[in-house]
Amino acid sequence: MKNPLCLLALLLCGLTFGLKASAEDKTYKIAVIPKGTTHEFWKSIHAGANMAQRELTEKGVKVEVIWKGPLREDDRDQQIQMVENFMTRHVDGIVLAPLDSQALVAPVVNAVKAKIPVVVIDSDLKSDKQISFVATDNYKGGTMGAEHLVKLLGGKGNVILLRYAVGSASTEARETGFLDTLKKHPDIKIISSDQYAGATRETSYQASQNLLNRYAREANGIFCPNENATVGMAKALRDIGKAGGKIKLVGFDSGTQSVLDLKKGDLQGLIVQNPVRMGYLGVMTVVKHLRGEAVEKRIDTGVSLVTQENMDQPEIKDLINPPLDKYLN
Repeated sequence: MKNPLCLLALLLCGLTFGLKASAEDKTYKIAVIPKGTTHEFWKSIHAGANMAQRELTEKGVKVEVIWKGPLREDDRDQQIQMVENFMTRHVDGIVLAPLDSQALVAPVVNAVKAKIPVVVIDSDLKSDKQISFVATDNYKGGTMGAEHLVKLLGGKGNVILLRYAVGSASTEARETGFLDTLKKHPDIKIISSDQYAGATRETSYQASQNLLNRYAREANGIFCPNENATVGMAKALRDIGKAGGKIKLVGFDSGTQSVLDLKKGDLQGLIVQNPVRMGYLGVMTVVKHLRGEAVEKRIDTGVSLVTQENMDQPEIKDLINPPLDKYLN
C-alpha cells in the first residue's frame, strides 16, 4: 500500500500547480467607460487603454479591454446603465470617467460591493470607494490658464469664462482654479462667468455667439475649460473678426481643430492634458490591484501650457499629436 502522506503531498502539489496554471490562463476583462466617444480626447484615452493591454499581453498578463461610452457627454443615465450592465456581465474591473461627480456614486459603490474594483479617471467622484483616481491636476490647469491669460493681457482687462457643464468635476476644478487665480489680479475684471458651453461643438458655438453678441466690444480675453468649448469659441470669434488675438483666447485640450487654431493664431494658448497616459495608467492600475499589488490612491498624469512658441518641441509634439493610429487600428 502506498504511503498516505506521499499521496497527500502529490495531491497538494497537483492542486497548487492547477491554481498556478489557472492564474496564468486568467484573462482580465476590463471595462473602460469614458464620458463620451466622439471627441479626440476620448479617442486618446482609448489609445492609452489599448497601449496598456498590448504591453501587459506582451508581458504574459492576458487583458481584454472593453471600450464603451455614451455618444453624448451629457447622457448620465446611459453611463449609469453601462456601469450596471458591466456589473451584470461580471467584468474583473472598471475604469470610469464619470459624467457626474454625484450621480455615478451609487453605481460605483454597487460595483465595489460586487467585488469589481473601479479606477476613476479624468473627473473626480464624490466617493472614497474607487481604488484610485488617475487624472490631471485640473485646478492647476485652470490656474495655468489664468496666469497665461493675465500675461497676454498685461495684467489688466475684461475677461469671460465660458464654463462647460454642471456636475463635471474636472472642468469645475479648472474653472475654480481660473477664477481663484484672477482674484489675485485686481485690474482683471470678470464680465461673465455663468454661461455653459454644453456637451457638443454646436451648443458651444451657440453659447459663444450669445456671449460675443453681448460682450464682444468690451471683452479682452476668454478662457474655455475643454475641447468643444474652445473650438466653438474660436469659430465664433472668427465669425465676427475678433480672432487672431484681437480678443485673447486660452483653451483646454488638444484636438486637431484646436491645434490648427493655435498654429493659425486664433488661439493664444492651450492647457493640455496627457489623455493617452491617463487611459494607460487607468488600465494598468486596475490590473495591478487585481494582481494583489498596492496602488496609489491618486495619480497625477500632468498638465502643460502649449503656445505657438513651444508647439514644435518634441515633448509637446507628442502631447498634441498622440499616436492614435498605432493603438486604435
